[in-house]
Amino acid sequence: MDVESSTTPIKEKNPPSQSKMDPLGRSRRRRNICLITAAAIIALVIALVIIGVTVFRARRPVTTVNSVSLENFHLSLNVLQISAQINVTLLAGISVKNPNKVGMKYTNSSAIVQYRGIVVGEAPIPAGSISAGETLPMNITIDIMADRLLTNSKFYTDVFNGTLPISTYTRISGKVKILLFKIHVVSYTTCNLTISISDRKISDYDCTYKTKL
Repeated sequence: MDVESSTTPIKEKNPPSQSKMDPLGRSRRRRNICLITAAAIIALVIALVIIGVTVFRARRPVTTVNSVSLENFHLSLNVLQISAQINVTLLAGISVKNPNKVGMKYTNSSAIVQYRGIVVGEAPIPAGSISAGETLPMNITIDIMADRLLTNSKFYTDVFNGTLPISTYTRISGKVKILLFKIHVVSYTTCNLTISISDRKISDYDCTYKTKL
């Protein structure tokens, strides 16, 4: 008699559930995303820095004295009493060029006139702004303070020699914004002038310029 043999099927072990692998997979994905994001940010910063130091590099403003003249000159000298009366108004035409690719804002400043190291005149230069690449003209009128001239012991000697040596000093200070940074820029101008008393005009002048960031 045949005896039927029965075999009990062997159950295979269940494979690791996907739910147990998900935390590791999600962690790797998050790490990869963070690395890619960090690399993109670093690349963007490097690109901005390169643009900032090349195309948008801060440049110094350029101040130029175009003309200097006497708008008013009157001198009355009393030789016997060794006294004098004098009225002098100086007119200076200057221009300030902003060579930057962005606008520049400058603060309140002033133009100063000196006679042998003593300030004898001053005119304000109000704050303003200069567009990118723009050249801004300025006309500055300075009244000379006669009392300060007359109290200088060398004034009468200069008058008898026929010339008055004076100097002007102008400082333009401003800021340009390059990307996220504000950069301070300054321009200085100094002019040495000689006033011819007989001709009642400026016979000679020489200017020097200095700029810095």
